[in-house]
Parts: sequence; C-alpha cells; structure tokens
Amino acid sequence: MAALPKWSTACLDWGRRIVAGESLITFDPLFPEQADAALRIFEQLKIVDLPGSPGMGDVSRKWVMDFVAAVFGAYDAATGRRLITEFFMLISKKNTKSTSAAAIMLTALLLNWRKSAELSIIAPTVEIAKNSYNPARDMIQADEELKAIFHVQDYTRTITDRRTGAVLSVVAADADTVGGKKSSIVLVDELWIFGKKAKAENMLREATGGLVSRPEGFVIYLSTQSDEPPAGVFKQKLQYARKVRDGEIVDPRFLPVIYEFPKEMLDAGEHRNPKNFYITNPNLGASVSEDDLVRMLSQAEESGEESVVGFLAKHLNVEIGLNLRSDRWMGADYWESQADREITLSYLLANCEVIDVGIDGGGLDDLLGLCVLGRHKVTKDWLAWCRAWAHPSVLERRKDIAPRLKDFAADGDLVLVDHIGEDVDELADIVSEVNETGLLDNVGADPAGIGSVLDALEEKGVPGDKLKAVSQGWKLSGTIKTAERRLAEGTLKHAGQPLMAWCVGNAKTVPVGNAINITKQVSGSAKIDPLMALFDAVQLMALNPDAPGNKPLVLAVLG
Repeated sequence: MAALPKWSTACLDWGRRIVAGESLITFDPLFPEQADAALRIFEQLKIVDLPGSPGMGDVSRKWVMDFVAAVFGAYDAATGRRLITEFFMLISKKNTKSTSAAAIMLTALLLNWRKSAELSIIAPTVEIAKNSYNPARDMIQADEELKAIFHVQDYTRTITDRRTGAVLSVVAADADTVGGKKSSIVLVDELWIFGKKAKAENMLREATGGLVSRPEGFVIYLSTQSDEPPAGVFKQKLQYARKVRDGEIVDPRFLPVIYEFPKEMLDAGEHRNPKNFYITNPNLGASVSEDDLVRMLSQAEESGEESVVGFLAKHLNVEIGLNLRSDRWMGADYWESQADREITLSYLLANCEVIDVGIDGGGLDDLLGLCVLGRHKVTKDWLAWCRAWAHPSVLERRKDIAPRLKDFAADGDLVLVDHIGEDVDELADIVSEVNETGLLDNVGADPAGIGSVLDALEEKGVPGDKLKAVSQGWKLSGTIKTAERRLAEGTLKHAGQPLMAWCVGNAKTVPVGNAINITKQVSGSAKIDPLMALFDAVQLMALNPDAPGNKPLVLAVLG
C-alpha cells in the first residue's frame, strides 16, 4: 500500500508570497492524476458572457488553476477519501469568484460517482444564488455533450446528471431550504453575509452535515471582506483560516487562501497606492481594471471616509474595525489608534493612582455597560477597560445583532446572564474590588436608572456617597468633546476590545444648538451603552480627582 502524502496547509511566508504575486498554496496537488483530470474538464467549460465564449482554461490565471488543482487533487481514488475537506477563500470583488464557483461545482458534478448524490451551492440571497447558477447553466447550454448529460431546471435552479441521478442545487439559504440535506459537496458563497444572520452557524452546520458520511465530499467557503466589522460564522471561519495559514493551528484538512494586505503595509497606508491593488486582486488587468479601481477610490474619497472604508473592504479586502458613518462621533476617527491590549482590570489596579467608574443601561432590551477609567501613576494618561452584561432574551429580541453579541460573549467582554439581577451583582463585585484597593474616586451613572445599581453597590460595601448622578443629553456634550480631544492627543487609551469598537462605530451624533448629543434612540438596536458608561467615567475624571488621601469635595450631581 502506497504511503499517504505529507503536506501542510500553512503558508508561513504568505506576506512575501502575496507581494511577489506567488501562489498562496504551498504544496503540489496530493494526487496529481486526479487534479489533471479535473483541470481538463474545468478548462473546457465556456464563459458565454465574454466575447467568443472562451473556455475557463483560456482566461483563468494561475491562482485559479492552483486552487482547482488543490481541491480536486486532494481526492484519493484508491480509498475513496478526500484528504482536504474544507477550503476557505477570501478575495476582492470582481475577481471571477462566482463564475469560478460555478465551474468548480459543475466539474465536481461531472466527476461524481455516487448515485443520487446531492451537491449544493448555498448563497445568502436569491440574487447571489443566480450569480453562480446562471454561469453553470450557460456552460451547459454552450456545449452539446453537456446538454446531453445534464437536465437543467431554471425554476428550481437545479442541474441533474442523467447518468447518476446526482443533483446540483443552487439555493438561497434558510433553515427550510437546507434542512435535511445530505450533500456530498457544498459551496457557500459570500460567507460574510451569513455572518450577519442570527442562526447562520446552525444552518450551515445542517447544510454541511452530510459530509460526515460522504468521505469523498468537501466544502468550499468563498467570500469577499465584510462591509461591517466581521461577525458570526464569517468571523469564526476567517479567524480560524488565518490561524491555520499562520501555523498557529495545525489542520491539514483545512486549506485557507486569503488575499489580504500584510499588516505592515496596512500600517504604512500602502494599500491605498494603486500600484499595490494587485495584492488582493489577482485578476487585475483581466476581470478587474486598475483604472476603474482608481476611479472608484477617487469617488469614495470625495464622498468621505465612510465611503472610502466601504471601498477598501470590498475591493481591497481591508477588514473594517469601526463603522465610520458620516454622522459618526468624531472620537471614532482616533479610537483604533489608541488601543492598548495590555490594559486589563488588573493592570488598572496595579498601575493607576485613582479610578472612576461609569455605568449605563441595564434595561431588558439593553446592555448594562461598565467602564473602569484610571489615571496612570506616571504618565497621567487615562486608561479605560469596559465590560457589558445582557440577558439572553436580547438575542431573540434583536436578532440583527445577535451574531455580534455572541462574538463579544466569546471574547469575554459581554456576559450573558441567566437571570436579571445577576448582571448588577457582577458589576457591583467589580466596583467593590476597585473600592477595596482604595483607588475608587466615584461611580457615575444615568440618574434615570441607578436604583438597583445603588442597592447592589451598598450591599457590596461601596459607600453610597460615591455614587454620582451624571446628567445625560446635551449636558454631556462637554464630556463627549473631552473624550474626543484626549483620544486625538493620545492621552485616553483603551483595552482594544471589539465590543467597544462596535459601540463606538454605532454612536451617531445629533446637533443640539451649539452642543452635540448621542442617544440610544438615534442608535436604535445597535447598542452604545458601554460607550455611554465611558462618557460617565470621563465626566468624573475630568474633575481631576486627587489620588486617595487628598480627595477634594465633589458635587453629587454633575453636568
């Protein structure tokens, strides 16, 4: 019996390779004969919407052929098993992703030997499903031999192999369309959109569950970068793919191919240089025009930073950290640059001379937000660490943000409590811990909702006179501007928590005379409670409290 090949799907030097235009797949096809057989089919499939209807082999560049060879070359015909079963590709828009997906799945259908097998292309919407189905249908219609093999049904978007009874279905996914499927081969298109869907993880688990009993099967995840900070199943797969690529996770059955800029290029702003657009657009000069990209970037710059961020995400695969809307809080422009992931609660207690605490939210439909804001003993910088709590019922009430809330819970920055009241108790434990160190100056909260917080703090031994009511609305305008200025100056730093980046991105400003206001009503279901807690803490710290032992008198109601 021949020994199985040895390979690694990591690409440790991906930064050098992607700049040099080299393949991001570091190994040859595990079974070259299988790869060659698939490539012969793939290359002959016609692209009818191009002049002359060329074959895929006539127009596809090496990166496409390498990927196809890796997918089909992982199949061991002697055992009927596929040695690599998951593939993840992240690539910019307009790089023939959907057309290549159609050709890959049609090739898989032609090579399939299992009777009545199910193959699926799963898309998040009907329009995206058509983007893959239509090229596959047209490839069949352009070839007399394929027309004889396949029965095409437009109204159900299915293609049936008359020889085996195997069916390729192209579906706009929901729990009903994928439930019960036993697909041998699955291609998931535009995974970033699934990341926004509350139950997408369970749905895709159902859709790919058939691979367990189909050893020849595989699943391909295709996506462009998200137009918002990555969330849900997309964030999970992207993080996992990066760790496999970087060798942090050893998983030879998972192949990541990620077209993104190395961090040093992003930090230097080199991704905005048109000469570097090829890095995330391997089809530049073919299906992607550099002139068009330059023009779109220029138009985006005229429209403002929000438009630029969207362009960079979709056409250059630059991950969005914050939603920079046109009506954003101005502090958002400086938020990411002031992240210091060394900051934790323990770090604040060990390195700060005085601490103020802000609290906001806590309703059944809200997050309960906490901010611990310390002043460093030496640098005098303000350092912020935050946490939030929520009842799981919020996940049902606010399904549009449920995937993000689950992500924050996995990070440890959001706690999902089983019973209302546990959130306030846990918050009070943290404030009590700060108080016991002797560093606590005061605790600021919205006067409209501090009753239960006050009771919990007193039960934990926090003196009642330390709880201060911080006026909200337009009266908080000066505090908001103080936070903006300190972020811009670099004297307000934070723990770099994804939860807070989300809240900052959600914050919308409303002019009120000469002042500004940030309200929950304006931000809607996209929560900002932990950010409001930060503002409450900033209000207190702006009074320049003395370190313990020399504390000045502070008014009970601020603002």
